[in-house]
Amino acid sequence: MSSPQVERLVVGRIATLAGPAGFAWVEALAISGGNVIAAGKLADLQGMTGPRTRRILLQADEVAIPALTDAHLHLGDAAIARSEIDLTDLSLDGALSLIGEAHARARDDGAWLVGAGWDIDHFGAWPTATDLATIAPGRRIALWSRDHHAIWASPEGLTAAGVGERTVDPPGGRIRRDPDGRPEGVLLENAATLAASAIPPPTVEALELEVPALARELLELGIAAVHDPGSLLPDPRLERAVVAFGHLSDRGELPIRVHLSIRRDGLAAARSRSLRSGEPIGSMPRPRGSSPRPIGSTPEPRAHMGWLKLFADGALGSRTAALLGPQGGSPAGSPGDGSRIFVTQPGELAELAREAVDAGIASQIHAIGDAAVRAALGALEPIAGRSNIRPRIEHVQLLHPADVSRFATAGIVASVQPSHLRTDAAPARAEWGERAEADGYPYGALAAAGATLAFGSDAPVETIDPWPGLELAATRRSPDWPEGTPPFGPAQALALERILRAACVGAAVAAGESRRGRLRPRSPADLIVIPVAALAEPVEVGGPLGRVRPRLVLVEGQVVVER
Repeated sequence: MSSPQVERLVVGRIATLAGPAGFAWVEALAISGGNVIAAGKLADLQGMTGPRTRRILLQADEVAIPALTDAHLHLGDAAIARSEIDLTDLSLDGALSLIGEAHARARDDGAWLVGAGWDIDHFGAWPTATDLATIAPGRRIALWSRDHHAIWASPEGLTAAGVGERTVDPPGGRIRRDPDGRPEGVLLENAATLAASAIPPPTVEALELEVPALARELLELGIAAVHDPGSLLPDPRLERAVVAFGHLSDRGELPIRVHLSIRRDGLAAARSRSLRSGEPIGSMPRPRGSSPRPIGSTPEPRAHMGWLKLFADGALGSRTAALLGPQGGSPAGSPGDGSRIFVTQPGELAELAREAVDAGIASQIHAIGDAAVRAALGALEPIAGRSNIRPRIEHVQLLHPADVSRFATAGIVASVQPSHLRTDAAPARAEWGERAEADGYPYGALAAAGATLAFGSDAPVETIDPWPGLELAATRRSPDWPEGTPPFGPAQALALERILRAACVGAAVAAGESRRGRLRPRSPADLIVIPVAALAEPVEVGGPLGRVRPRLVLVEGQVVVER
């Protein structure tokens, strides 16, 4: 009896990433039931085809690779942010002009103006509430910094947040004050939560409208899955994103696969609802402990529970990273001496991570500075291997050489965002001195030590486009930098094959999804067709890799983008 004919046959040059290293090229890929069922030589797969088999023939100047996963993209926040004020790359005067225009257009005098993107390195000084009162008198305003670790608020915004002269700095936060002790208008780290709690949050309905639209844009870029590290705004009862993503998944309206994380304020609610890492979110979850769907069965839910997102320190841009050594070059009035700003103290990090894993929830810890990374490793090492998915550390922008090997040894994923190099290189050189290029953005050192790297964008902090970031991981130099600017820490550059694995395989490993991120038998048939020139080495600054737009995108064997 002959075997059933396959539904699709992809023919051409295909990088499957099937083995532990290398591109693992094949000539053909057979697809049925949303999965790859065979990969190899065309002659060996021809017998699996029949009259109903649809063929995808790659051109001579094309290759197919697995679809990408963005391991750190705030999907809900990025979707909502597209309708808010964007201050990216603006000077203080330019930002005030844009805010003034938004104030003039607002029909409701009581409505908040909300946005993000301001950067002290573009402003040249810390902005103030008085600046906002001058161009938008009486308006409640809250504007996230570019790195989303500070809020710039108007006088009315501060009042709504309950911030006044007698308000004390919360643990892990700072309120910038004038010489007389009055709040100036910028709230750093945990102090930003005071304003964030006063901002009207997006509704479930708004998320259900905006998220699918952004997800379709991600598909156009070749991204078939996202790890969302959670919303900036408090949600202690998990009433917004978890509900919205669950609804979208149940209705089949979520175009991509999503692992949705929660913040520490939602941990109690997650425990009471028995949400566990890796399991579906929605009204029709797969039974606990059951296997993934077999070939040809009904597709799995697209929304899954991710991690507990914790914060060890702040950020480079807000001068709140926790460092093992002193930080220099900070603008006047930066918090403390800039050397050890822990948003969550190391002992508390460890306690929260243990509490979460006891409930079946893995943790991901934001850590920018080398002191923060060391604290995060110390919190996660004792509990590594106790959850369905892998613990991870986000960003890892400065790493002491003594800590490099600890990632691979404990099985902790390094979730990093190469796109940050475009805007971070100059301030990192100024703030961190010689350590910046020796130990900063240490992708090469982590890869050489055997760590699992998972690449993401950190949108809306950076663009949702993953391809410039992949180029930066190879070149360590942005085409946006002034001519003659040297590469940043070129010794930390990665080979292209390693970059693709970080963009495709690493996130799947982090999520415990052994079948995803590769194109091998029983893997979901998530693939993209891109120009062969994009895989040419050495990678060119401003070259074809950073400009990729896939001609074809398949998700679970179905064509979802075709140009």
